Amino acid sequence: MIQLTGHGPLEEAQQRRGGGAVYAAVLAVLTLAMTGVVGLLLKQPWLFPSLGPTVMLFFESPKQPASRPLNTIVGHLVGIAAGLVCYTGLGLSGHPSAPVGGLTVSYVIAGALAVGITTAALSLLKLPHPPAGASTLIVALGILHTPAQLLSMVGAVLLITGAGWAFNRLLLGKQQ
Repeated sequence: MIQLTGHGPLEEAQQRRGGGAVYAAVLAVLTLAMTGVVGLLLKQPWLFPSLGPTVMLFFESPKQPASRPLNTIVGHLVGIAAGLVCYTGLGLSGHPSAPVGGLTVSYVIAGALAVGITTAALSLLKLPHPPAGASTLIVALGILHTPAQLLSMVGAVLLITGAGWAFNRLLLGKQQ
């Protein structure tokens, strides 16, 4: 768990009205922009919806268990895997994604089941990370599903987790 130590100027600014908002907003922009640039350079989807709530947790609630690097990485990996199992298991490979081809009974089952599996697994592991529910839906609904896209998702999660940890450590002090 991230522990904020000391009472340095940045921590005091964060506690003042608006200081935390500026800290969280600036670092969220920097972290997501960095991830987006990697995506542009690699021509892969390194910026996707579940990264937004993940960076919000990092910088708005750095002490929360869901903000821990382990929770983040395991959460998204479990979510991606559960989404892929449900997407392929229900025979959705080769079909247009739900947003493009329309929501079908199979996509509803895949999405609901994938989120259920992700929730159960993370609860059993005691590694909560709610944004992982978005990652599992992104995959289960066929939005991102190719091997290259899935690797991009994993790479982006690793990048933002490392960046989030580093920014908080550098700017807020020692973390656990």
